[in-house]
Amino acid sequence: MSSERLRTVLIVDDSALLGLVLREVIEGIPGFRVCAVAREGEEALRLVHALQPDVVTMDVEMPGIDGLAALGYIMSESPRPVIMVSAATTRGTVDVTIRALELGALDFVRKPSGNTVAAWDGVRARLAEALQAAAQMNVGSVPVLARPRLRTPAPLPRGGRAAESVIAIAASTGGPRALAEVIPALGDALEAAVLVVQHMPPGFTAGLARRLDQLASMPVREAVGGEPVLSGCVYLAPGGSHMTVSGGAAAGAIGGAIGGAIGGAAGGVLGATIVLTQDAPVHGVRPAADPLFTSVAAAYGPRCVGVVLTGMGRDGSAGLRAIRAAGGGAVVQDRATSIIYGMPQQALLEAGADREAALREVAPAVRALLAPRLRVALR
Repeated sequence: MSSERLRTVLIVDDSALLGLVLREVIEGIPGFRVCAVAREGEEALRLVHALQPDVVTMDVEMPGIDGLAALGYIMSESPRPVIMVSAATTRGTVDVTIRALELGALDFVRKPSGNTVAAWDGVRARLAEALQAAAQMNVGSVPVLARPRLRTPAPLPRGGRAAESVIAIAASTGGPRALAEVIPALGDALEAAVLVVQHMPPGFTAGLARRLDQLASMPVREAVGGEPVLSGCVYLAPGGSHMTVSGGAAAGAIGGAIGGAIGGAAGGVLGATIVLTQDAPVHGVRPAADPLFTSVAAAYGPRCVGVVLTGMGRDGSAGLRAIRAAGGGAVVQDRATSIIYGMPQQALLEAGADREAALREVAPAVRALLAPRLRVALR
């Protein structure tokens, strides 16, 4: 038996039955043991201070101090990885998932409908993945986004100008919080489209797009297959679908040079369209950033910038290498501000970067790299 210390988990759930079920599920995941079960938020706060658990799993709907309030207290008083485990995804007009991630939750696992261990079989792997991420979390790397200022969402412009430059962004664990910093900071006069892959399952990315749309001055939407890529707009890959682009400002100029890195690129076409597919997962995820980045490299060549933000794994590394090979720029988030440094670190190792930036410096770095590329004359 391994001598490695088991990481302790505090379960917070107002259902005694579900607390027992969740205990059995977690203790069946190697490397973790449950140190206590709390029935409501106030008890959870006491136990966090008394037991100093390595990880907390938190329900949302509870009597007294609810899960979101308890999360806020934990991340301000005694920060540690918190995984929201709840059936609640909305509360009135508030997207509970996104708000929890803004408050510092590491991840959100949706409860299954049944109250038995067997019913949890479908989400066991998802919970195990979240717990493994918790073991790598850089606690306190990014301040809580406590009270963001929201704007009235605006639709994407009709008849907008086809994007001649693109910013492609990859993010995974910790990504929603990072995107809430980066996307608004890009500004409202951006002469490029922004294409984002955030590792999220179906049903979650629409809420993230709505939230980012409220935070940013540019319109943000969940991407739709076949729509044009317009300058000054942000497109988020839907959970469960790979997103790539077809055509683009540089397709005719560099398409031959990079050997048809994506299928269906229309040589010489000014203006790209969104392509959504249910192709096999890449690096175990769908959407994945590598297909997007590779297609952007083919479509836009030197007129693009790739960005790799916080997350586990290596997604984005091969694609960032393709972007740099096509003459595009590259920015990776630094270790100090990455909640999980895996993806940025791997991108640096495999592709290198023009800039390694703290989270608050990512947007300025992107704009600095993009500016000279806007003046690139395509032949």
